[in-house]
Amino acid sequence: MDITPLLQPGGKILLVVADGLGGMADAVHDTELEQADTPHLDRLAAEGVTGLATPVLPGITPGSGPGHLALFGYDPLQHELGRGVLSATGVEFDLRPGDVAARGNLATFDDDGNVADRRAGRIDDAKAEPLVARLDEGVRIDGVEVFFRHEASHRVLLVVRGEGLDPRVSDTDPEIEGRPPKAPEALDPAARHTAEVVAEVERQVRELLAGEPAHGLLLRGFDTLQHLPSFTDRYGLHAATVAIYPMYRGVAHLVGMDLLPRPDDLDGQVAAMADHWDDYDYFFLHHKYTDEAGHDGDRPRKVAEIERLDAAMPAIRDLAPDVLVVTGDHATPTQLHAHSWHPVPVLMWGPHVGRDHVDRFGERACLQGGLGQRPTREFMPLALAAAGRLRKYGA
Repeated sequence: MDITPLLQPGGKILLVVADGLGGMADAVHDTELEQADTPHLDRLAAEGVTGLATPVLPGITPGSGPGHLALFGYDPLQHELGRGVLSATGVEFDLRPGDVAARGNLATFDDDGNVADRRAGRIDDAKAEPLVARLDEGVRIDGVEVFFRHEASHRVLLVVRGEGLDPRVSDTDPEIEGRPPKAPEALDPAARHTAEVVAEVERQVRELLAGEPAHGLLLRGFDTLQHLPSFTDRYGLHAATVAIYPMYRGVAHLVGMDLLPRPDDLDGQVAAMADHWDDYDYFFLHHKYTDEAGHDGDRPRKVAEIERLDAAMPAIRDLAPDVLVVTGDHATPTQLHAHSWHPVPVLMWGPHVGRDHVDRFGERACLQGGLGQRPTREFMPLALAAAGRLRKYGA
């Protein structure tokens, strides 16, 4: 349904996303959120309403891009974005029509050429940045411009520019250690030249990184420049993000949110919102580290990151949004070391949101919540309604 005829001025909405928040209870463990000590989130849950969100479809494991598009109210099945475009936008690379972008992981390989570590030990920025600069200067292919940009830690943007390039190329990341990188394959005859270019890029990268803390790149999410319907046009909101990581700044920017100066940490994110509180109707705060811990299978660290976010909630609440939504873009259970299909807990709080009987923010508690179980994209119009931004439909 097109809700634009119903839009009207109203209150402020604040979306807090703990990346990979969702978990999985098993015979031994509660979920990480259920295990965490979260008095402030529990209070918000007790005073508001809760539910469970399905980012794409039941049983479908989402990437971060689809998860965030759904949080912004876009159907991720209708708007499919490759990770490369999100990375390019996030680092504010001047991506042009016809460019092909991919997200890369600096990785290490064993003596047999198998992937030893997909993230090169989560190499730090001080070591990664000069390696990426070397690639940007050193990889050369006739007739094609090749660009590398460092995102954060092991994350790298690759962009190739030239005539006749096509993004329909398969990922080279096997997404598991102990296997060799996959060969880039054309998923359409028009992409054969691009697959050959990518293979040559990877070969030169391995030569340039020989003997370094990272040995090569694993690539995924090939895509080209796309335009999404404007967040402002869809919802009448002047929106901004205080996300830190480039990819999440990228997806916010693609839908038309302003990028506030990148903070250093969670306290800085809250301070940035406070500084710009009167300038915007909608804020998006992204907390990455819950997801990193989930990918590493580090349950104590994921619990600690949830508790760190909980400790920031009083300052976030003091901003006095008319609607506060706290959720995740997908689940990353530490048992699986990966994203999963499990539903994600959601809480919505504000003076006109209402209240259910749930008094704890956790997956099994939220199963009983008044918001029910619904597609993630449906929470956006609910937030608009609770902020007084949707007028009555019909007579």
